[in-house]
Amino acid sequence: MTALAPRKVPTRRISFEASLQDLPKHFAADGDLITSHLTASLSSVFPDGEDFFVRSVRHFRDQITDPELKRQVAGFIGQEAMHGREHRAFNDRLDELGYPTKRYERITKWGLELRERVAPAKSNLAATAALEHFTATLAELLLTSEETRDLFGHPEVRNLFVWHALEESEHKAVAFDVYKAVGGSERMRVFTMNALRYGFVATMVVQVVFSLLADRATYRRGNLRRSWRNFRRSPIVRRELWEQLRDYNRPDFHPDDRDTTELVEQWRAELFGDQGTLNAKLVTAAA
Repeated sequence: MTALAPRKVPTRRISFEASLQDLPKHFAADGDLITSHLTASLSSVFPDGEDFFVRSVRHFRDQITDPELKRQVAGFIGQEAMHGREHRAFNDRLDELGYPTKRYERITKWGLELRERVAPAKSNLAATAALEHFTATLAELLLTSEETRDLFGHPEVRNLFVWHALEESEHKAVAFDVYKAVGGSERMRVFTMNALRYGFVATMVVQVVFSLLADRATYRRGNLRRSWRNFRRSPIVRRELWEQLRDYNRPDFHPDDRDTTELVEQWRAELFGDQGTLNAKLVTAAA
């Protein structure tokens, strides 16, 4: 493996909990039904998913010899731990509003712990690298598309996901580089992504459907039909996004093939620069 280019992966101590206490039930733009439930369902898998990512990478930490990658792994672990903490707090509020986020958290935790018991550690690392491509792809869409950011509606939900997207972009290659550094095979890498690409989408569909079925607003005349029409026009279901996910299967693929350096610098300055919009939410910050 060639020497890695330096990459800043800072751990930012941040808290959104207080600013989410006034969150309405249908917080997405125009009170959109499906977008609210999809956002809640995505958030529900993050806390235990992030914990799984940390364990998968940490398992191989002692095998990493490149000092730059070692530093990036430390940043990756710090960032993912904060993502899990903040999304768990968000999920607590969503649970109070009637979303099944805590139930989905428990199912996610059970499923990932089962995977860890039956699958080799390198397979779990391959799953982490694949899912990190998912989050990096969604993060790039969010950071480049104002239309996508506007879907969140409530400004604090938007802030939570934009912060998360920035950090996913900052560490998007770390799990992949660890997988390559410890000798992960191309066959396992591509097979794992093929399974997860469909499996993750199917899981989200099932979660959103059950979440909608438990919401009285779903049964109000015209609500679901109107929301479905909006969803079909959403950037997150466009073919370009699916093709970007499929790019992972290329034999010479690397996450840095899509250069998001300027995008990351732009959002670092906007969120955490001298006049950063999220500076007030920082508890402490590490460079």
